[in-house]
Amino acid sequence: MSTLQKLVLASGSPRRIELLQQAGIEPDRVLPADVDETPLRAEHPRSLAKRLSKDKAEKALISLKSEDDYAPAFILAADTVVAVGRRILPKAETIDDAVNCLGLLSGRSHRVYSGICLITPGGKLRQRLVETRVRFKRLPREEIEAYVASGEWRGKAGGYAVQGLAGSFVVKLVGSYTNVVGLPLYESVALLSGEGFKAHQNWHVARP
Repeated sequence: MSTLQKLVLASGSPRRIELLQQAGIEPDRVLPADVDETPLRAEHPRSLAKRLSKDKAEKALISLKSEDDYAPAFILAADTVVAVGRRILPKAETIDDAVNCLGLLSGRSHRVYSGICLITPGGKLRQRLVETRVRFKRLPREEIEAYVASGEWRGKAGGYAVQGLAGSFVVKLVGSYTNVVGLPLYESVALLSGEGFKAHQNWHVARP
């Protein structure tokens, strides 16, 4: 039974792939789901994360069903949102985006929300929302400029990657670290395992 199980990751994020691999899970297929990530009017950051993860999972399911060789699979999708209060920060695509995000995060606390959505081979849809609180040190202008020059912020929610240089900005982190990276591992593995996916089946071949 376990050898027939398939896992599709509805994301092209290298970080999410690496995190699953860290947990000993190798997706059988990576199927990025292109959805409109624009927040709805007055939408709360946590609601946005849940809605987008669901949209991505459902779009991946539609794509799979249109294929001749489609076989039911577990479909896992996630979306990560960085917010200061109710203000949702963008995925930084320009230098101005990055500078504005880092200026807003400097010396204050923010929250990182990840919505996780799992569609089982039987069509059941399960969701979880994970929240992590993060506080940054005060960032002098020259440090912001140096970080922007690194290019590490590009395409990252809130304009930073905690697993890289920006890890040195973090004064305090309360909650899941992997959530801030892009995929909360404890909750993701628990969700998969709870629906019958053999999440630990490859641990015997894990290498240090």
